[in-house]
Amino acid sequence: MHDVALWRRLVAEFLGSALLAAIVIGSGIAAQQLSPGNVGLELLQNALVTGAGLFAIILVFGGLSGAHFNPVVSFVDAAFGGISWRDAAAYLPAQVAGCVTGAVAANVMFSLRAVSISTHHRATGPHLFSEVIATAGLVLVIFALARNDKSAYTPAAVGAYITAAYFFTSSTSFANPAITVGRMFSDTFAGIAPSSVPGFVVAQVVGGVVAVGLVVVLYQRLTPAEAADVAFPHDSRPPAGTVPVDPAVPVDRADPPAPAGAHP
Repeated sequence: MHDVALWRRLVAEFLGSALLAAIVIGSGIAAQQLSPGNVGLELLQNALVTGAGLFAIILVFGGLSGAHFNPVVSFVDAAFGGISWRDAAAYLPAQVAGCVTGAVAANVMFSLRAVSISTHHRATGPHLFSEVIATAGLVLVIFALARNDKSAYTPAAVGAYITAAYFFTSSTSFANPAITVGRMFSDTFAGIAPSSVPGFVVAQVVGGVVAVGLVVVLYQRLTPAEAADVAFPHDSRPPAGTVPVDPAVPVDRADPPAPAGAHP
């Protein structure tokens, strides 16, 4: 992805983060309207839509920016040499701005006020511990796949992990400082009160640090080339303008000239 201009990567991170926030918040609003009073069903709908949406947007933007949409992922990637610290710092405001924009868009799509500050308080001890676990697990999934040369499975794996983490964590797995800030601007099912945001962000950063330690312990090292492939195995892609060749299919070669007098 390093051959993609930084400004293009920032646009990709902004758009991907905006779509992520719109997916999370919009599906939460829709779930409340479709299944009022049934919190379990609302959460299931929110989780399934979020997982499917993540799969799609990582596929769309992974080849451009790495499809981080998450400052913790960006800075862990920088720690392993996948991107520069400068680029990680540049990604952060794009991700936060994107998530805020997506929250506003979700509110407007459902005829709510464009900005409504959430009153949903979430910062309890179990919730914060859940965010450490959720974030560490997410980062471990991403970088373990990169280390094992399985980055092509990252979109599906991340979508599946987040869907599961909605239910196995009491915090419903925010696992992302940018989306945490964005969800503050929607007083709906997926919102979070401003007073809960600092604790969540700190817990998510701790989770990122834990994940770095786990990757080092489990895999000893992660090369910059592996870290750069957190969404797609870029080195295996054919050059632009070429047609991929399936090694299992024999390549057609021109038929030898027919001998004189021969008939087709």
